[in-house]
Amino acid sequence: MANLIQPRILKGFRDILPIGEIERSTLQEKITKVYRSFGFVPIDTPVLEYSEILLRKSNGETEKQVFRFMDNGKRDVALRFDLTVPFARFVAQHESELYFPFKRYHIAKVWRGEKPQAGRYREFVQCDIDTVGSDSASSDFEILNVMKTALEAIGVSDITIKVNHRGIFNKFLTKLNLSEKSEDILRSVDKLAKVGETEVKKELIEITESEETANEILKYIAGDKDFDSTLNMIEEMSGGVSAESNRMREIRKMMIAAGIESTFKLDPSITRGLDYYTGIVYETFLNQLPTIGSVCSGGRYDNLAGLYMKNKVPGVGASIGLDRLIAGLEELGKLSQKGSYLDVEIFCTDEQLSVHYQKIAAILRSNNINVEVFPDCKKMNQQYSVTEGKNIPWGIIIDKESAEKNILTLKNLKTREQYKDISVEDAIKQILKK
Repeated sequence: MANLIQPRILKGFRDILPIGEIERSTLQEKITKVYRSFGFVPIDTPVLEYSEILLRKSNGETEKQVFRFMDNGKRDVALRFDLTVPFARFVAQHESELYFPFKRYHIAKVWRGEKPQAGRYREFVQCDIDTVGSDSASSDFEILNVMKTALEAIGVSDITIKVNHRGIFNKFLTKLNLSEKSEDILRSVDKLAKVGETEVKKELIEITESEETANEILKYIAGDKDFDSTLNMIEEMSGGVSAESNRMREIRKMMIAAGIESTFKLDPSITRGLDYYTGIVYETFLNQLPTIGSVCSGGRYDNLAGLYMKNKVPGVGASIGLDRLIAGLEELGKLSQKGSYLDVEIFCTDEQLSVHYQKIAAILRSNNINVEVFPDCKKMNQQYSVTEGKNIPWGIIIDKESAEKNILTLKNLKTREQYKDISVEDAIKQILKK
């Protein structure tokens, strides 16, 4: 016994029991259905990439979070930290095999070595959508629409999607003669919700070497009360009407036309820390739990694929952080906690009836009912205990006399209501009732 290895996992990683994995799988299926309904198709990429591929367009903070190592072939490799950069490499490598605009979805694990906390893990699932090959307001709006639709499909409707345009912000910084420091400023502003205005102001003064300039930036990112007045304000502060501000107005019109404008807020402090974003950016917050952070974010990255190919391929996308979203839903008590996918448990009261039980199970499955036969003839309270642990709604009891008459007893395991001595056909009708 002294040689036994203690079962344990790395910090920031976790095992997921059936109740948790069923919930994750169910949410993924619903999200996938929405993605497909908008015309997005699936792809896959390796979890390991050359470090050069992943880190060529990133900042120092990203490099600190990447799981990077030398493999057995002495290659410098890293685990993907998101699904967007590998997608850019994918587009460059398979350009001749793709059609444009190309709309893909990818739901898979990514890895980041950041400090674990509530809703944040070092291994987690992202549910990505991207459109490449189109630089249009329509593509920008479609991603926003998909985000809202997908979240509604999984029962998350009380949300605010905060949007901004990096291009307008960059024009504002150019007007202040701060273009060369734009990346540092954007990263500092992106920390506003985490560290507060005082700390951001301190950083901005260090970067710009001017308290007056820092105050001007803080005024810009504060915005105004509503979408249109905020857009007017940042447009004026950035030098007037531009292609970027007109793009935001066009997207706003589409929101209104689709009747979803109330979900969106123009927030100039939303910048997204990653360097590859060049246009519209966005983050999604649960209104009842804003402290958990963004559960769905993204933006336009017109120059990203250009790192790996000569042709410029514009792109826009978003990612739902599934694990953080689930953590939020758990805290709000909005998860179903299903222990299985089963509709019915056929209890074993007599081992000699095992063949009959399997016959009834086959009839139920042919009617699209998920069913299992309890494999051992244990005491009924033991069988009930296991079934309750799986949250199975219906139970079927058949003894020798019932089997001979081809009838059964159907029991609602939640209400304890019983339907005694009914036919299989009547049981099916009752189970399938909405």
